[in-house]
Amino acid sequence: MSTTILAIETSCDDTSASVISDDIIKSNIVSSQLDHSKLGGVVPEIASRKHQKNITYIVNRALIESSTKLSMLNAIACTNGPGLLGSLLVGTSFAKSISYSLGIPLICVDHIKAHALSHTINTSKVDFPFISLVVSGGHTQIMYIESYDNIKILGETRDDAVGEAFDKCGKIMGLDYPAGPLIDVLSKDGDPFKFNFPNTKVPGMDFSFSGIKTSFLYFINDNLNANKNFIEENLNDIASSIQYKLVEMVIDKLKIALNEYKVSNIAVGGGVAANSLLRNRLMKLENEMNIKVNISDIQYCTDNAAMIANFSRFMYKDKKFSRYDSVPFSKN
Repeated sequence: MSTTILAIETSCDDTSASVISDDIIKSNIVSSQLDHSKLGGVVPEIASRKHQKNITYIVNRALIESSTKLSMLNAIACTNGPGLLGSLLVGTSFAKSISYSLGIPLICVDHIKAHALSHTINTSKVDFPFISLVVSGGHTQIMYIESYDNIKILGETRDDAVGEAFDKCGKIMGLDYPAGPLIDVLSKDGDPFKFNFPNTKVPGMDFSFSGIKTSFLYFINDNLNANKNFIEENLNDIASSIQYKLVEMVIDKLKIALNEYKVSNIAVGGGVAANSLLRNRLMKLENEMNIKVNISDIQYCTDNAAMIANFSRFMYKDKKFSRYDSVPFSKN
């Protein structure tokens, strides 16, 4: 019997809806909010109001593009956290209303776990166990995944996420938000070894990016005091150097995990997984450590409902349904 699930993702500032049928994504609609680029970061109240405005249209588009009628749905899935509570409430409330009105199961999905398995989208076979690296604007985690419902966090950031570090360093350089993709573009014409930044020493597999951000701020201010045109004259080299440091900090921790947990493959997801240097370093790591590296498709790296739909298919098969009093959460 065919299984069709509608999924909704509203964890931050992207409103997204997706339909999955028989383990294949049939549609994935994402509406990105542009207002925040003018404000230097995501404003929670604005984000939640935009979700309220967009969600009906986005869900309808996902249904139409997949040629799916509400009567064909077997379940409704949604992101339950972590994320911005106001944004999450919009998506979860909408999903609960559809679930209740149609009398079909509700499946609440953990956003980070969905990122961790996003490389399995449109595949029927999943090779467990594996190490998963999730790197985004809000999260940086290394996990050991034995199965979709048996996940152990090995390391996570103690302060800023790596994507947030990219954006904050970009802001210091005078770049628009989100700065991560801009740094990636600028880096292509720069020297990654032109400027050196100190290592942040954190035991085990945990991360810390607040120190590198502060160091970068002092570095820029000191050089601007000596030369007011420093950023303009060295923009590509600065971008390339800070990108190299941030990526190496991630790779170093990943190596620790791989040396401790003898797995044959790893998965990488989250918005920063789209970074070209990180992808290149992961491909080198594949050869160095004789492992298989699975990186999510670019379209599934940033927040999207397809990864929520994908994760919900595992939960649906095991009948792991959610109650209507399930409460969204901001942090793991």
